[in-house]
Amino acid sequence: MRKLRYWIRFITTFISRFKGLLFLGLVSGLFIFVALRVMIPLLFGANPTRIGITGRYHVEELPQFILEYSGDGLTRVDDGGNVKPALAEKWDTKDGGKTWTFYLKKGVYWHDGTEVTSETINYSFNDVQIERTDLYSIVFKLKEKFIPFPSVVSKPVFKKGLLGTGEWKVKKISLVGAYVEKIIFTKKDSNDLIFRFYPTEEHTKLAFKLGEVDKIVDIIDPKPFDEWNTADVRSDVNTNRHVSIFLNNESSVFKDNKNLRQALYYAIDKNSLGPMRAIGPISPKSWAFNPQVKTYDYDVEHAKELLKDIPDELLESIDIKLVTTPLLLDVAEKVSSDWRVIGINSSVLVSSILPSEYDAFLAIYDIPKDPDQYLIWHSTQMGTNISKFNDPRIDKLLEDGRLVIDQEERKKIYWDFQRFLLEDAPTLFLYHPMSYSITRK
Repeated sequence: MRKLRYWIRFITTFISRFKGLLFLGLVSGLFIFVALRVMIPLLFGANPTRIGITGRYHVEELPQFILEYSGDGLTRVDDGGNVKPALAEKWDTKDGGKTWTFYLKKGVYWHDGTEVTSETINYSFNDVQIERTDLYSIVFKLKEKFIPFPSVVSKPVFKKGLLGTGEWKVKKISLVGAYVEKIIFTKKDSNDLIFRFYPTEEHTKLAFKLGEVDKIVDIIDPKPFDEWNTADVRSDVNTNRHVSIFLNNESSVFKDNKNLRQALYYAIDKNSLGPMRAIGPISPKSWAFNPQVKTYDYDVEHAKELLKDIPDELLESIDIKLVTTPLLLDVAEKVSSDWRVIGINSSVLVSSILPSEYDAFLAIYDIPKDPDQYLIWHSTQMGTNISKFNDPRIDKLLEDGRLVIDQEERKKIYWDFQRFLLEDAPTLFLYHPMSYSITRK
């Protein structure tokens, strides 16, 4: 007790005698702390924002949303699929879509300080001749008429490398082999942005857990971060993608068997699978979207009715091999369970790539910006026509949609395309997936 009183008197006397010096030290310490907080970022750079991205990309194949940080295209495409001016203030075609002339905005500069002119625009396309008639006009001469071409040049263009015109400059890019490992963007008065790329969603999640990145974007499954108190999870329905089952229309199971395809469609409880039903191949935000198509609402009894015209011995022999990716395994198993309710056997196989042989393939598909879907559904495009669909009426509509310049006329064509495609049911459109971003708190 005596020692405690001694120390109390000692501390009180010390503070009383040196209070001026102590106050000065406190103020000086606070000043130094604030100065260091201001000066260190100026001297050594502020803490960057590190973002994890899933996917392996070559430099020229980086996702467009990343390229748009540092570059602009001649045009841009809004959420509704409408083409708007960007580096070009206007464009025209005088021969119905075979020759396109773009007129550049003046007073736009590359990051190196030189003005954007036709001579510095370096798009390169197969079978397209490019002419630069003056400093601010660039002409693309195509071999065939192609009305969606203005949407094609919405892809950001760069003077060289990734030297562009956007708000952000590319500070550094790191490669592992031929693939981008990391890209750093910088902008005045902002922290640097660092994008790191990982081959799978699980690798991206692990990078977040280990502290390699502060944020991950555009992931399909938010687990386990939706249960973390230290992570902020945000979600958005991605209407520019659809999750669908691409049936192999050349297989003996589905070829010339529309009743079976439609029965499988009706048998799936689609509302239980995702946040928003997908009822066709075109985004519901697009100017060309047709809401008046057959929607195949969940109807087990109607599915069974459609199967009555199929011989029992054929039905009993069916065992659909449903291939999917690991991310969609739960969805595939639910679909397989729904099919068993109507008496159709199926088995689920997991593959990270599209196999050479399959009955049905469940996948997430990115919807093109323009309603032109020639590559996906035309019978000649077997390399990209996942459903191996062959229908002369659909082929003709897809061909016409590339040739008609009036948007209202094109809309009628694509409305018919969606209506006839859904009637044939070569693919079972399920839902628009949720896209998640995770940020460390």
